Amino acid sequence: MARQAEPAVATPPASGPRGTGGRTAERPLALRLLARPDVGVLLGAVAVLVFFLVAAPSVRQGSSMATVLYQSSTIGIMALPVALLMIGGEFDLSSGVAVITSALTASMLSYQLTLNVWMGVIVALVVSLGVGAFNGWLLVKTGLPSFLVTLGTFLILQGVNLAVTKLVTGNVATDDISDMDGFGQARAVFASSFDVGGVQVKITVVWWLVFAALATWVLLRTKYGNWIFAVGGNQESARAVGVPVTFTKITLFMTVGFGAWFSGMHQLFSFNTVQSGEGVGQELIYIAAAVIGGCLLTGGQGSAIGPVFGAFMFGMVNQGIVYAGWNPDWFKAFLGVMLLGAVLINLWVRRTATRR
Repeated sequence: MARQAEPAVATPPASGPRGTGGRTAERPLALRLLARPDVGVLLGAVAVLVFFLVAAPSVRQGSSMATVLYQSSTIGIMALPVALLMIGGEFDLSSGVAVITSALTASMLSYQLTLNVWMGVIVALVVSLGVGAFNGWLLVKTGLPSFLVTLGTFLILQGVNLAVTKLVTGNVATDDISDMDGFGQARAVFASSFDVGGVQVKITVVWWLVFAALATWVLLRTKYGNWIFAVGGNQESARAVGVPVTFTKITLFMTVGFGAWFSGMHQLFSFNTVQSGEGVGQELIYIAAAVIGGCLLTGGQGSAIGPVFGAFMFGMVNQGIVYAGWNPDWFKAFLGVMLLGAVLINLWVRRTATRR
């Protein structure tokens, strides 16, 4: 649910029936709904769901839909903090490899030092938050675009992930930690499943929806949410009215770090080991899910609900192609079409919503 600034009114509205006073009159309900960027992606998600329900009948099974939701949640958990950062006017190209950095840290620290895996989890959280804080600090101190700052972090983390893993383990992957103390409890938090009507649903689906509800509350009901929209809309104007721009920017990058930590822990405790070269390219998926969800690259507009539907569309297409028996090589082509379509629809929605 996004916030829209109403046009400034220089003169009182003309007298007469409501809805006949031009731009100053109340707009029709349909236009007011279209002005919300998450409406377009909701319609798109419904269209994609209906399409695959028809094209791939196996999608109608409960187990298939559970798989779709799981795939969506693995994208959506990261798409949410990325969306908040984009509303704040920045984006993070290091988010994909940061997920792997988090998982590698927890795995190698626990295994090499024979510690309880929760020690590795805690240290990985500190490292992930530190990476986010570094990105935010460097951004506000230098004034460099977030593209350059996070591109540098992306390259650093990519090289460190591979080099340190090979140095410590002698391989490109970490060792199996499934027999270590605390693994069962950590797996229950980050990678367990539960039964719903005979269908196994991953715990990440629950976490995804909880994080979405929390992000929506922050955006719409807290002062911090106001700060996010303010710094994304006009940073200097926000600073002029007392918004703590530096604090807001840095904490938004740290929020992305938290998302990378959680996603990394899920990956580690799902597969027991981590490949150090993974994560490259995932940052574009997270950004695309946020853009499809109605977030602008220029900042100042977006919601937490939109990226939920955007991530669902990704999961639906990813699994729907498999269930339909199509060549999975077409997946990226579908994603490109979805992204361009979402951008064009958002542009049309904004123009329609502000038209006389």
